[in-house]
Amino acid sequence: MVDAAAFIDEATEAVAAAVGERRAVIALSGGVDSSVAATLAYDAIGERLTPVYVDTGLMRAGETAQIRETFGYMETLEVVDARARFLDALADVSDPERKRHIIGEQFIRVFEAVGARMDARVLIQGTIYPDRIESEGNIKSHHNVGGLPDAVEFDAIVEPLAELYKDEVRAVARALELPAAIADRMPFPGPGLAVRVVGPVTAERVRVAREATAIIEEELAPHEPWQGFGAVLGKATGVKGDNRIHGHVIAVRAVGSRDGMTARAMELPWQTLQQIQSRITGQVDGVARVVYDITHKPPATIEYE
Repeated sequence: MVDAAAFIDEATEAVAAAVGERRAVIALSGGVDSSVAATLAYDAIGERLTPVYVDTGLMRAGETAQIRETFGYMETLEVVDARARFLDALADVSDPERKRHIIGEQFIRVFEAVGARMDARVLIQGTIYPDRIESEGNIKSHHNVGGLPDAVEFDAIVEPLAELYKDEVRAVARALELPAAIADRMPFPGPGLAVRVVGPVTAERVRVAREATAIIEEELAPHEPWQGFGAVLGKATGVKGDNRIHGHVIAVRAVGSRDGMTARAMELPWQTLQQIQSRITGQVDGVARVVYDITHKPPATIEYE
């Protein structure tokens, strides 16, 4: 387990040395990895750092507002509205790896545009060790590793968390006194809700995934899962009132894990599952059916794509 205090000192010095006198941008998503990386980098180089939060249209409910509230003290924070850009780029794309590569490239192009405007020559990322293992092992490409385009308009990419596992990053977050809402937050994939929509990504399907995930996270909170969310699988027949509908199918995912490398599907109480399905089918427009995924990792991955 990492010595959090020692790591903070070492990582801050390493970022300062790697960046030198240059300016840098950092990808800030609101998850614990990027939040820790941004905090370390801001402590290292101050206002020569531009934290960039990209609203891709694929984020969790309330994500943008939370970013502004938590990181507003960083005077150089930039919030980029790229919702149309990302959804347009993903139109008619069903292949999971292609989705990840498209998203990785769109992120980089946004960061490059901000970097050019700010004369920033260094990109800082919150990549952690499991990201590299899964990308290099061809399990799935992470947008910040295997999903990066070949040509990147930065002099250097700095990854201060590259040797840490998720539980170690959380320990560092607590040592940095980041809010519990950040330090203990469920993991969220870099490509966002696009990998919780099986098949083509549309604004409608993303909306359904977002609203279902918000309900699932709320209902699962007392059970303390390592990760819990909803994925949009396809459509099936259902009945609402006296009418037949052909609506979305939501898969509920809830797993326990230490670092995300392996995971066990949680044995949730029947009452909890029924409450989740009742709320989703009653509150999320267009949903006809809710199922529960009991598959461990392996053989499945935690996310759907």
